[in-house]
Amino acid sequence: MKRELHIFFTALMFFTRIPCPKWVDHDPKYLRESTKYFSLIGVLVGAIGASVFYGVHFVFPVTIAVLLSMVATIYTTGAFHEDGFADVCDGLGGGWTKEKILLIMKDSRLGTYGVVGLGLLLGIKFSALILLDPHFIPVVLIAGHSLSRFMATTLIYTHPYVRDTQDSKAKPIAKDMTLATLFFNSVFGLVPLFLFENNWVFLVLVPMYLSKMFLGAKFKKWLGGQTGDCAGAVQQLSEVVFYLSLIVLWKFF
Repeated sequence: MKRELHIFFTALMFFTRIPCPKWVDHDPKYLRESTKYFSLIGVLVGAIGASVFYGVHFVFPVTIAVLLSMVATIYTTGAFHEDGFADVCDGLGGGWTKEKILLIMKDSRLGTYGVVGLGLLLGIKFSALILLDPHFIPVVLIAGHSLSRFMATTLIYTHPYVRDTQDSKAKPIAKDMTLATLFFNSVFGLVPLFLFENNWVFLVLVPMYLSKMFLGAKFKKWLGGQTGDCAGAVQQLSEVVFYLSLIVLWKFF
């Protein structure tokens, strides 16, 4: 039991800024096993955003409540996945070889492609959320964060890790995804969908996985696999696709 708690807290420490016990560190052994809790971390992050929205929307308009919920989730994760998405935009936008793309993605500075891409992504995310029924937004946030992280684990499972540098913090978690770990993530990723009243909501899995395949194909073509930034990009894109898919589903079903 203590070992599993150590693994869970390792995942929590790596993917969020939530305080963890002092005995938790970035031990590669625990980092490698922490992949099983990716989707659960998404549930927790989504729950934080949902709580902020639920509490704030009694005082402020839905637009401000949604914006503050986004601020809460970004603050909770330290913009971890948003940074990955921006790095991928810079890398694929400015690099023409695998080595150049990886070098750009490793650079801590943010370029034009990253700024534009992240700005548009956050704008679409905000615009989509405010169009949804406010009563369902808390559940939508939890499901969006958990499912999108599950989609990121499918990338780790299907695409090999390609960055060779030993100083990469993401290396232990971005490789060696087992089928059992993937299944474990699917449980926490899919459970929030059962909170919706309409079973048609499961159709969102199709466009979400297609978005993963779209990015996965690009990563395969230009990099031959994936890095931690690539997984972050998949998480961000599939989260937005989830919100957009709900708008379409609620319009026709």
